[in-house]
Amino acid sequence: GLLTALFAQHHGAASVVVLDPTPQRRAVAEALGLQTLDAGADDPAVVLKTRWNHAAGDRGADVVFQCRGQAWALQLALRLLRPQGTVIDLAFYQAGADAVRFGEEFHHNGLSLRCAQIGRVPRGLAPTWDRERLSAETVDLLRAYGDRIRTHLVSAVVPFDEAPELLTDLAERRRQELQVVLTG
Repeated sequence: GLLTALFAQHHGAASVVVLDPTPQRRAVAEALGLQTLDAGADDPAVVLKTRWNHAAGDRGADVVFQCRGQAWALQLALRLLRPQGTVIDLAFYQAGADAVRFGEEFHHNGLSLRCAQIGRVPRGLAPTWDRERLSAETVDLLRAYGDRIRTHLVSAVVPFDEAPELLTDLAERRRQELQVVLTG
């Protein structure tokens, strides 16, 4: 999610705000130079739709990238959009997303929901977003933000032979990391 926000900012998005209920993640986003908002405080949809007021009856974000993989986050992403806006969903819902209510903002505002999983570029964009361009854009982002990414986003560097213990600790929630780099 944080890298997606950096990509959007780097490529000229008019406004990028990272919503997260976790203070540590918001602190990292701020250290990366991103605006943040506590997803659990006040109503983020009201706050941002007040900020992004385009015209009467036309408030909200053009695009929301949803990266949490939790139903509440997808529901909030839909609420943040302006009419005919789009959620690009980068998450996977292991427990499903039964709490998402498509009868409210989704239908009333003519919203779009796009799934964007690893290795899949939307039809029609594949010729312009091939692996070479994706790689070049990644390198460009790292040139622009690499020091900040390493300092603030990579939370641990672990020898490869310690990976099984690390993965067990993460799975059993004995350890939390933003991003781990395994070394040889």
